[in-house]
Amino acid sequence: MRKTSIFGVALGMWMALAWEMAAAQTVTVGSKRFTESYILGEIVRQTLQAQGITAEHKQGLGNTGILEQALASGAVDVYPEYTGTIVRELLKRPQTQGNPTLAELNEWLAPRGLKVAVPLGFNNTYALAMLESRAAELGIARISDLLAPTAQALRLGLSHEFLERGDGWPALKAAYKLPLATAAGLDHGLAYDAISAEKVDLIDIYSTDAKVGRYKLRVLQDDLGFFPKYDAVLLMRSAVDVRPLARLEGRIDAAAMIAMNARVELDGQSFAEVAKGFLASAGPAAATARQSFTQRLFAPDFGRLALQHLMLVFGSLLIAIAVGVPLGIAAWRWPRSAGWVLGAVAVLQTIPSLALLAFLIALLGSIGLVPALVALFLYALLPIVRNTHAGLRGVPEGLGQAALSLGLTPAQTLRQVQLPLALPTLLAGVKTAAVINVGTATMAAFIGAGGFGERIVAGLAVNDNAAMLAGALPAAVLALLVQALFDAVERALVRGPAAVGRG
Repeated sequence: MRKTSIFGVALGMWMALAWEMAAAQTVTVGSKRFTESYILGEIVRQTLQAQGITAEHKQGLGNTGILEQALASGAVDVYPEYTGTIVRELLKRPQTQGNPTLAELNEWLAPRGLKVAVPLGFNNTYALAMLESRAAELGIARISDLLAPTAQALRLGLSHEFLERGDGWPALKAAYKLPLATAAGLDHGLAYDAISAEKVDLIDIYSTDAKVGRYKLRVLQDDLGFFPKYDAVLLMRSAVDVRPLARLEGRIDAAAMIAMNARVELDGQSFAEVAKGFLASAGPAAATARQSFTQRLFAPDFGRLALQHLMLVFGSLLIAIAVGVPLGIAAWRWPRSAGWVLGAVAVLQTIPSLALLAFLIALLGSIGLVPALVALFLYALLPIVRNTHAGLRGVPEGLGQAALSLGLTPAQTLRQVQLPLALPTLLAGVKTAAVINVGTATMAAFIGAGGFGERIVAGLAVNDNAAMLAGALPAAVLALLVQALFDAVERALVRGPAAVGRG
C-alpha cells in the first residue's frame, strides 16, 4: 500500500505541476464575473494572440480580492479594472484625494509589483437604479431622496461585491446617512430580472450595463458626487510588456461598450464572438444569428472544458485514494483512532465548497488548479476512508488468523486476504467520491480552474439559462458515465474476491 500511496500522490502532484508549468509559458488574462469584464478579457486575449503571443483567459474569477490575490501569486498577469476600484478597493485610498492620474496610480502600485496602463476610453461608474414607474410613484430621482419616509420600505437587491467594497454600499450609506436596512446579497446577473419582477426595488448597476434601457430603469443621480471615476484600464504585473496592448488605448467609448454588452446579454452572442467582431471592425460586433442550444453545447471549448473537468475529478481522486485508503486501514488497525479519523474527514465534508476554496486561496497563495485539486481531494476523503474502514471490519476475523497461521505476515495478510475481501465496499466508496467530485468540480470555475463550471458561471453572470444548461448538462452526463465506469470496474475486479469470500 505504501508504493501505491506514493505513486498516487506523485502522479497527482505531477499533474498539478504540469498544468501550472504549461500556464507559466502563456500570458494569463483574468476577468471578473460580469459581462463587461468577460468581454474585455477576451479582447485582451485575442489582441495578444493576434500578435503571436500565447495567451489564455481565466474567466469569471469573482471579485477584486480574488483578482488581487491572483496577480500577487502570478496566476494572472493582466485583467481589466477600473481606476475608482483601484483607488478605493485595492489601495484603500480615501475619496478626498480625487481622481489620480495614471502616473500617480503607478507610483502607489509599484511596491506591490503592479502597474496600470492602456486606458480603454470609457468610464463605467457605479450607480443605483429603480424601475421608472416605482421611482416616479415615490418621487425619487436622486440618491438623497432615499432619505424620504416613503423610501424606507424599499427592498434592496445589491450585489455581493457592492455590499463589501470600500467604495460600495457601507460607505455610500454612511455618506448619505441612509437609514435603509441592508439585505442579503444578490448576484448582479440576476438583479435585473428581480427588479423587473418587482421582487426588489433598488439595485446597484454599472453605467454601461446594456439592460438599463430595456428594463426601463431610472438611474438615481449621485448628487453628493460619492462615486469616483471608474475609467477602464488594464491592471497588470510589473513584468508584463505593455506594447502589444497599446493598440487598445482609447478605442472603446461608452457607447461601444454598451453595444458589446448588449450583443452578449440581449442577442445571445458569446464573449469571444463579440470581442472578435470588435477587433475586426474597430467597433462592436455586428448582430449575428443566435446559436442553437446544440451549437452552444458542443461549442469549440467543449473538448478543453471536458479535459479540465476530468483532470480535476480524477487527479483529486487519485490523491484521495492514496491518502484515504491508508487512513481507513489505520482506523481499522487501531480502533481507538477510528473515531478521530472518521470524525475529522466527516467535518471536512460539511465545509461549504466556496468557503473552502476561499480559505485555500488564502492558505496556498494561489488560484486555479492547485487549490481546486486540494478542495476536491478533501471532499473525496470521507467516502473512501469510511468505506475502507467498513470493508475491513466486515472481513471475518478468522480469515486473518488462518492466514497468519499459514505463515503470512500481517502485511501479506492485509494485501492478499483482507483488502481483496474488502474491495467491494472500498470500491463503492471510491465510486461515491468520484461522482460527488464531478458535481463539486463545477465550483472550481469560480477560481479559474476551468471545467464545465466555467459555462455555468458565465451563464449566471449574464443570466443566460441556455449557457448554464450547456455547462450543467455535460457535467450531469459525466457523473452518470463515471458511475457506469466504476460499476464496470467493480464487476471486473470484485468477481474473484467475492468468489473467494463465498468459498
